[in-house]
Amino acid sequence: MGLNTSSMLQDEDIEQIKKETGFSEKQIKRLYVRFSHLDSRGCGLLSREDFGRIPELAINPLNERIIDSFYFNSDENDEQEGCNFREFMKTLAHFRRSSKKGHNPLNTAEEKLKFIFRIYDLDNDGNITKVDLLKILEMMVGVSIGKDQLEQIAHRTIKDANGDIDDAINFEEFKKVMETEEIEKKMAVRFLH
Repeated sequence: MGLNTSSMLQDEDIEQIKKETGFSEKQIKRLYVRFSHLDSRGCGLLSREDFGRIPELAINPLNERIIDSFYFNSDENDEQEGCNFREFMKTLAHFRRSSKKGHNPLNTAEEKLKFIFRIYDLDNDGNITKVDLLKILEMMVGVSIGKDQLEQIAHRTIKDANGDIDDAINFEEFKKVMETEEIEKKMAVRFLH
């Protein structure tokens, strides 16, 4: 597939992306136009700076972690070059509403939780530690809450979620904590139909 370089979107690319993400052909074409406008170098890859020019992302306190999410499936060399359209679409697929019509493995409640977990797991060790949680809280609240209060919140959160007393939250513990959250509603973006 020619989506790693600055080629035009081909019919076979569209079909493959439809299968992988559940987006419609119209949505894929519209998002490709948006992707192309963001691609400042015109090379078919979005740099971190390109993502930084998205206004909604620029104002999000977790913007760096969200930008990182577009590189979760890339190897280190790919990350340095940029995010291709296919990876861009796979990441966006996590934010689609679940559909009764077609099954999209990337937007199930489980996959959305895994995605969120990876945002919070800053060192990618498979656990959300107190250090990870403190950094996330600092990103989210800035200086509006003191460091001591943030430490107490992080400590209490880890203690409440941690079933095995290892001072870290693994994915299964995270999933239990998130059972009462309406992930589908909170992690859904309305894309053009």
